[in-house]
Amino acid sequence: MQTDMIIVFFGELSTKGKNIMDFIRLLGRNIKYALRDFKKLTYEIKKDHIYILLNGEDYEEVKKGLSKVSGLISFALAKAIDKDMDKINEESLRLYKLSGKKTFKVDCKRVDKTFPHHSDEVNREVGSFILRSEQNAKVDVHEPELLIHIMVRLEACYIYAIKEKGLGGYPLGIAGKSLVLLSGGIDSPVAAYLMMKRGVKIECIHFAAPPYTSAQVIDKIHDLLHVLNDYQPDIKLYVVPFTDLEKKVYEIAGPSYCVTVMRRMMLRIAEGIAFKHNDLVLSGGESIGQVASQTLPSMKVIEECSHLPMIRPLACSDKTDIIDVAKKIGTYDISIRPYEDCCTIFQLKDPVTNPHLDKVKEIEASFDYETMVKDCIRNVKAEHISKVAEEEL
Repeated sequence: MQTDMIIVFFGELSTKGKNIMDFIRLLGRNIKYALRDFKKLTYEIKKDHIYILLNGEDYEEVKKGLSKVSGLISFALAKAIDKDMDKINEESLRLYKLSGKKTFKVDCKRVDKTFPHHSDEVNREVGSFILRSEQNAKVDVHEPELLIHIMVRLEACYIYAIKEKGLGGYPLGIAGKSLVLLSGGIDSPVAAYLMMKRGVKIECIHFAAPPYTSAQVIDKIHDLLHVLNDYQPDIKLYVVPFTDLEKKVYEIAGPSYCVTVMRRMMLRIAEGIAFKHNDLVLSGGESIGQVASQTLPSMKVIEECSHLPMIRPLACSDKTDIIDVAKKIGTYDISIRPYEDCCTIFQLKDPVTNPHLDKVKEIEASFDYETMVKDCIRNVKAEHISKVAEEEL
């Protein structure tokens, strides 16, 4: 028996208790969906690992899809062979030759205690076999260039050398659903990605202010969500007609308090939509101190009007770190397209960084914002941004 397969490692999931199989079964479903185009793959979903039998599929192509699935810490291309020392030696030697490395170490884990050779015996036997077969080979137990893993289990022996890094986190959907405030800048798509990585399904809300913002902003939002579709195949987007309310806020609040009051209006609208569609929390791309509305006093005053928790995955991230993630996931070049969103269309001088709640409530009491918020919620446009639908056209 020699079978090419992928072994999926869980990482953080292994810390779960009695409900661990709920996490693993959902991860298995998400993996199958991500790899749905590879018709020959077969799966074995177990408490310790998920095994994906390639059955002739191209590993490099399968790897691309698997690397976008949250909830797995790593995965490895392995060979399943009979529990026979000669075959274990031969496969280990093949991996060593294929690697082109000089120093190596063998690490055996013997789960099947009926196998007649203890783990240390296997390590010594395989190491000696490689040293006898390859003149330039050298064992390094501290910092080997190649680490050969041997897992002796009840059903077979699995051998692999290279672990690919996965997304980590939790399986998408295990933690519920969040409504993400998506502006089109660099930060909010990264925040959305981090929410998905923690197992939270996302919906997104965008505040549009035509004619001050162009249709190209909506195209930009669509493009960002198509990138995020790699991690969640279908994302619901709510586009809010925000022009009249934003103009009124600017007229009443003036340049210093405009952003504070405007963001409170956004939270009220987002909360109303979240309640209607069973989103458990709101989330956004704020980073502490990055702009005037993201100081701690500002965030406290802005969030005071909301009854839902506000999750800020980037709160303690530096801008350079956020940019690095944006480049890694492919949203950065889209985010920097020079189209203004509703947060940047008005010239604001000296926006307040330490707003007073009494002053904010005084401003809000001077106009009928509740009716305007309800109008925004009633006239919101909902659409599905779906990689799947795009592929099926």
